[in-house]
Order: sequence, then structure tokens, then C-alpha cells
Amino acid sequence: MAANGKAALVTGAGKNIGRACVLGLAEDGFNVAINGSSDRAACDRVAKEAEKFGIKAIVVMGDVGKAAECKRIADEAIKAFGAVDALLSNAALRPNKPFLEMTDAEWQRVIDVDMNAAVWLARACLPGMVNKGWGRVVNFAGMNAIHGHAGRAPVSVAKHGVWGLSKALAMEFGPKGITANTISPGPIAPDVEEKNASAQARAQTLARVPLGRFGRPVEVAAAARLLVSEGGAYINGQMIQVNGGGAT
Repeated sequence: MAANGKAALVTGAGKNIGRACVLGLAEDGFNVAINGSSDRAACDRVAKEAEKFGIKAIVVMGDVGKAAECKRIADEAIKAFGAVDALLSNAALRPNKPFLEMTDAEWQRVIDVDMNAAVWLARACLPGMVNKGWGRVVNFAGMNAIHGHAGRAPVSVAKHGVWGLSKALAMEFGPKGITANTISPGPIAPDVEEKNASAQARAQTLARVPLGRFGRPVEVAAAARLLVSEGGAYINGQMIQVNGGGAT
């Protein structure tokens, strides 16, 4: 059993923010279920890193863009640990494509991965939280949830959706001892976008960040660790922006 007696499920956990969240929660004593969609080797590496903190880590591969897969992923975590006490829905797609060129299938795929997955996973994990009278739901939004982004209409829609979901769950499940919040990261290295951006694009992004640098995954994970901790028990229905002060 974990040092704190609790378990977390983190989606999109093979790299970057998801990986940092897993390791931070493991350091805090959570057993962790690590979800990824394709790179099993990366998830296995994260699991080995997490277990160095003396907790149990399992890898549950699966496509969170499918309702049945979300239920299976959650069920495997619940079977391993008895319950999922903290759900971190981090997995996301961020394709760039003009609005008028996007097919219905492409639109739906982004909505399913970026928003509906958070719904499906919450449905699967919340009953156990209710039974224990304790739980944490953390959804991840981003800059696309604050301002529109040309070429990313479905991402903006989905990320607004998870923000709304967090607020609704906070109201409904707060009386049951469960908090629900949203984290909105700004430009975080080593994001694919940051790595592939031109020098000009990087400079334009950093010009909007008062701290003058890209954030780090561990800095986003720090917000998640607070939200799932006992110290974060009175933070509910909020969006925490981890963006250096201005790149929203």
C-alpha cells in the first residue's frame, strides 16, 4: 500500500507533464496507474522511476478517446489499488488544421480525447471516491481554453469543456468530500510545439511571459501535487494557470 494509503490514475503519463505528475505523486506516497496510448516503453520507464519512491506503479495502456477503453483503464487501476483516489486527466491531442478543412471525424476525435475522456474516466472513478468520502479530480486545459487559437477550434472547445466539467463536478461532489479543479499550463518545455517552433515564434511566445522563459513540467506537476494533497482540500472548482504570468 502507498505511504499515504491512496492511489492516482494519470493519463498521457509517458512523458512531459504527465510523467512529472506521476513522479511527483509517487514522491508524495501515491500508488500510481500510468496510462499511455502507444509508447509502452516510455510508460514502463516512468513506472520504474516512480517505484524508486517505494510505491507501487502499474502501466495501463489504452486509448482514452474511446468510452469502453476509459472504463477498462479505470477498472484496471481500481482492481490494482482498490480505488482511484486522484484522477488526473492529462492526455490530449492538439492538431493544427483550418476549421473549414476539418472533417467531422477529425473534430470528434479531438473532442473525445481532449474532453469526453475526462467525462468517461470521472464516471468510472467517482463512485469509489464517493464511497470513501475523499477524492480529487484534476483536469488539464491550457492556453487554448483561455483564448481562441486559429487552426485549433476543436481543442479550444474541448478545453473549455473540461473547465466547465471541473466546475460542475466541484459543485455536485464537493459535499461528498471530493474536489475538482483545472490546471491550465502555459508554454512548457519540452513541448513539441516549443521544440519545433521557429526562433521568431519562440521569441513572440516568450515576449508574453513576464518570467521570460518556458515553464518546466515539474512546475505544472507542483500545482497538481497541491490540488491532490490535504493542504489543497479547500481549493475546489478553480482553474490554476501555470504560465509564468501572462502567456494565456
